Amino acid sequence: MKPKTKRLITLSSSLFLFGVGCIILFYNLRGNLVFFYSPTELLEKSDINSQKVRLGGMVKKESIFKEMVLEDNFKIQKITFVITDFKNEIQVNYKGILPDLFKEGQGVVVEGNYEDNSFNAINVLAKHDENYMPPELKDLNLEASN
Repeated sequence: MKPKTKRLITLSSSLFLFGVGCIILFYNLRGNLVFFYSPTELLEKSDINSQKVRLGGMVKKESIFKEMVLEDNFKIQKITFVITDFKNEIQVNYKGILPDLFKEGQGVVVEGNYEDNSFNAINVLAKHDENYMPPELKDLNLEASN
């Protein structure tokens, strides 16, 4: 076989394997993508139902309600609160232990599903620094103050 033919076969098979690898990689990552929305953006979307998303905003003052519920013979804390971007609000339902930094008037990001006009959270992430605010929320906060 000529060197030119060997090089062509090697190059084409390498490109083929690279393409197959990319297809497999992107196919597997497809299920792990989680999009971030503010309450206003989430309410504008109509195709979000039962899709895993992240919702970020501020915890509305005097909106946190906690209760203990019995589930599978275990007492679990059920928390309901409202996330706002100062334009729209969404009620969030969460079962579990909240982070220590979670409180009213603070930034929060929740991950879960939006169904029936409420957000069922799986994870709650509280902001970690008093000066930190996600860039998306910083823009919304500036618009709300003007």
